[in-house]
Amino acid sequence: MKQLALDIGLASGPTLENFHAGSNAQALQHLRLAVGEAGAPRSPVPTYLWGEAGTGKSHLLRAVYEGLRAQGARAGWLDPSMRWPTAFDDRWSAVLLHDVHRYSEAQQAAAFNWFINAIDPAVGSPRWVLACGEMPPADLPLRDDLRTRLAWGHVFQLQPLAEDGRRAVLRRQAHERGLVLTDDVVDYMLSHFSRDLGSLSQLLDRLDGYALRTQRAVTIPLLKTMLQGE
Repeated sequence: MKQLALDIGLASGPTLENFHAGSNAQALQHLRLAVGEAGAPRSPVPTYLWGEAGTGKSHLLRAVYEGLRAQGARAGWLDPSMRWPTAFDDRWSAVLLHDVHRYSEAQQAAAFNWFINAIDPAVGSPRWVLACGEMPPADLPLRDDLRTRLAWGHVFQLQPLAEDGRRAVLRRQAHERGLVLTDDVVDYMLSHFSRDLGSLSQLLDRLDGYALRTQRAVTIPLLKTMLQGE
């Protein structure tokens, strides 16, 4: 059966609390402890998350970033869309490096500078470095000095959710939007669309808006009508 590809997106408001861990419970617990100490970490050890697309890396990094902001902490954020990274800011309590496998040469240089400044006691109290990519550190297409430093500390491989986990996430996100997803609608979504949670969450966002505009319950015919009208 042919599947339709959707752009990858994130459900609104990623938090550590609404991350469905599945077999990634150890990584989630590690991040919870780190964020809890982020205001004044005692011994910040770099952390690197890796896994294929759709395993939750973006969700976790954005959840950590928002968690730090909620504590009143500042954090540096670097992702591949930022063509001209800023200089390291000594007011940061953490450095977050998103999708490092896609970094340009300029972004790699900035990431290395941020990393060195974050762990240098001469700059102030050591800062936590949290990074993510789609492959283990040794396989990253990065400059050697950055690649080796990303492997220094805690490294967690994120695993995709099993079928029941995907269903649970879809139902929870639907409930948060005030939607009711019947079993047949969930079956249709999982069998006809990209199965990574980012894509499914984006589809759910679009379906939510369409159901509100048309004042109709979420059904397979409604989903088909929405797609045909685009």
